[in-house]
Amino acid sequence: MTLPTNVNSAVPPITEEDIAEFLVNTPDFFERHAEVLSSITITSPHGHRAVSLHERQAEMLREKIKGLEQRIMDMVRYSGENTGIVDKTHEWACRMLAVREPLGLPAAVEDGMRELFDVPQVALRVWGVSAAFASEAFASGASDDARAFASSLTSPFCGANMGFEPTQWLPQAAQVQSLALLPLREGAIDSTEPAFGMLVLGSHDPARFDAAMGTDFLTRMAELASAALARLR
Repeated sequence: MTLPTNVNSAVPPITEEDIAEFLVNTPDFFERHAEVLSSITITSPHGHRAVSLHERQAEMLREKIKGLEQRIMDMVRYSGENTGIVDKTHEWACRMLAVREPLGLPAAVEDGMRELFDVPQVALRVWGVSAAFASEAFASGASDDARAFASSLTSPFCGANMGFEPTQWLPQAAQVQSLALLPLREGAIDSTEPAFGMLVLGSHDPARFDAAMGTDFLTRMAELASAALARLR
């Protein structure tokens, strides 16, 4: 019997995807063909030499372990740094609570920032204070624009010195490369209450108050300072 001549007997070539799919779907292949596994060699990323599959797997595991160790070291370091900040924040709060006369609060806030947190330059302005404090330096010098700007902030501003008016409250404003602006208001920092003051932190280091930094601790500091300085109103 003669076969039809129009039958296409060509077999499609096996692709890398076919091989990969076969190995994934046949996990016991290398158990049945252990000699194949031991004979496979691939290029090592270290020196471009040929190594066995077992060696390459070991290298990958070592690299993964090294990366995990680095992450653990970073976590331990960050944990230590955060614990230090928490301890300093606690001491700062205790200092403010220990102030008996409200007139001493602004100095306690500023001195604590300089001494405990090593902030080179600190300035504070509070408005809407009671008549007894209206003539104090901390109660003057904030324009309507600065007050409106403070009220517009619902979180600490961190970044480069861009010439904001509050920066001029710092003793050596021209030397400031980065700063943090902390609005002071009753309640949470992100509430709708208008601000009644602003705490300005300045540094000569451009990276000290970076725009990408976390502001959780600064938020808590702003709320602590707000609670303490509310006694001036």
